Amino acid sequence: MAARTAARTAAGAAVVALTLTSGAVAHADDDIGSLSAQQIADRSRDALLGVHSLHLNTRGDLGRADSPMTLDLVLDRDGNCAGGVDLGDDEGSLKIVKRGDTVWLKPDSAFWKNQVPIGGSAFEAIVAGRYIKASATDPRLGDVTRACDLDTFRRLISDNAKTGSDRGTLVKGKETRLAGSPVIPLIRTRNGDTLTLYVATEGKPYPVRLTVKGPSADAVVGFSAFDKPVPTATPPADETVDVNALLGRTTSPV
Repeated sequence: MAARTAARTAAGAAVVALTLTSGAVAHADDDIGSLSAQQIADRSRDALLGVHSLHLNTRGDLGRADSPMTLDLVLDRDGNCAGGVDLGDDEGSLKIVKRGDTVWLKPDSAFWKNQVPIGGSAFEAIVAGRYIKASATDPRLGDVTRACDLDTFRRLISDNAKTGSDRGTLVKGKETRLAGSPVIPLIRTRNGDTLTLYVATEGKPYPVRLTVKGPSADAVVGFSAFDKPVPTATPPADETVDVNALLGRTTSPV
């Protein structure tokens, strides 16, 4: 199911990012440019742990999917999110909105065809371009619920920092600019893959971009809109169909 793939990819982005971070925390009054590579990584980790919401975007293959895909989500620590996933290679896309205890999903035609090969055409005809509305506590949507919760990533980061596993040598590159803003790249090579994390040098030292290149992955992960709220708009009633009604219609006898 694409929801599970989206969750794995979102979690994978967090796991890859956090492999660059662990260790002692630098002092708050230190100039970011004067710190060591590891200290900058630690500051970046702490800044990421402190946000209430952010915009996460991944493009490419993190080595955890069958084909390159795009994940685009705004999510917060209250479990709200908005965005979607494109599975790539014309495999389909899925819009996701979660607000409180309710989640809405909107698959496109390619999704129904490729991800729901048995009965997909029947579901598509009934849904007719609307969102599928369901309870966020529905066990069938557990992967979506977890992917939409920023606390999922915060726990991954915190747990990883406690492991103390060997991640290889971290190197600080020369300061450069991304989208007009100054950043410092941190580079680590591991298992043939080169991971580069770009950390903002103005304001809080947020991680703003991660690139992964090598034999097992080729992807870009972007972090932005730190602490900006998740959009509150949800699909109107006339553009939704309840999941239970949908399943009832497709399983009732003719």
